[in-house]
Amino acid sequence: MTWDPAVDALACAYCGARQPVPRADGEIEERPLDAVASAARGLGIEARVAKCQNCGAGVTYGGKGTSEVCVYCGSSNVLSQDANRNALRPESVVPLDVGEEEVRASFQAWIAGLWLRPNALAKTKRFEAVGVYVPFWTFDCHVDSSWSADAGYYYWVTETYTVVVNGKTEVRTRSVRKVRWVPAWGERSDDYDDVLILASKGLPGELVDELGGFDTKALVPYRPEYLAGWRAEEYEVELESGWDQGRERVRDSQRARCSGDVPGDTQRDLRVHDTFTDVRWKHVLLPIWSLQYRFQNEVYTVLINGQTGKIVGKAPYSWVKIGALVLAVVAVVVAVVLATS
Repeated sequence: MTWDPAVDALACAYCGARQPVPRADGEIEERPLDAVASAARGLGIEARVAKCQNCGAGVTYGGKGTSEVCVYCGSSNVLSQDANRNALRPESVVPLDVGEEEVRASFQAWIAGLWLRPNALAKTKRFEAVGVYVPFWTFDCHVDSSWSADAGYYYWVTETYTVVVNGKTEVRTRSVRKVRWVPAWGERSDDYDDVLILASKGLPGELVDELGGFDTKALVPYRPEYLAGWRAEEYEVELESGWDQGRERVRDSQRARCSGDVPGDTQRDLRVHDTFTDVRWKHVLLPIWSLQYRFQNEVYTVLINGQTGKIVGKAPYSWVKIGALVLAVVAVVVAVVLATS
């Protein structure tokens, strides 16, 4: 039996039998940053890993299965190895909600709606689509921030200046904006919940960002049944490195919030000091469909958010269409110039 997103249950493709998977059974635990030793290890299923030598991803598949290409970059340079039984077990998962039929329809609509692409691209019918549970770290924390800056207040002064008009010197006045700088300082406290950090090295971070966020309120306690029939990537970004990224993201957010607290019309020399407490983490799996399609001997990757259905990806441009568009714009500009001259 495999997990079927269309019915939210384990289903048998041969006899049609279904088996519900309880979603409310268990508790999602968020652990202190230094409490790694007590966390469970492994995925709880028999699995092997296809390690891509091109993009670095390590994606699991069934223990008796085989994998010949990377589900992310399409490379055939993959090595099969035992799953990392000592890896931290996911604490929770967002079950895959988008089924294969919806994926195919979304891809066809997406590829047909692209601009400045080859006409033949819209006829693409063959592609490989694989549903993958992608590893993420989530971090919660409390931050106390103190800041100092120069707050600037605008004021206006009248200045005189001279100009020469028809050989005669004239004295004129104008208003000039000035800034009065005043020292300012303050404090603020903020709580952060589920700061998501991608723990995969096989997926480009910019494409994942374009996919949009995941609703972490839909996380359910991890159960191996959700992975039945699907791939799951082992994390390549370790917990410590993930927190380094998460801390920098929180610091950037705190700097922006402190900047908004500075009074006045403008500011300079903003300095922020952050103190982090009650840092907690969990390892989660989030669903993403990875598609590869081939066009003119090139492989292109498309991603679909397995929770929301949003699609992003790359596609070739038609330089003939781009050239025609540039010529059309130039023709319009020339016509406008001639008409107004």
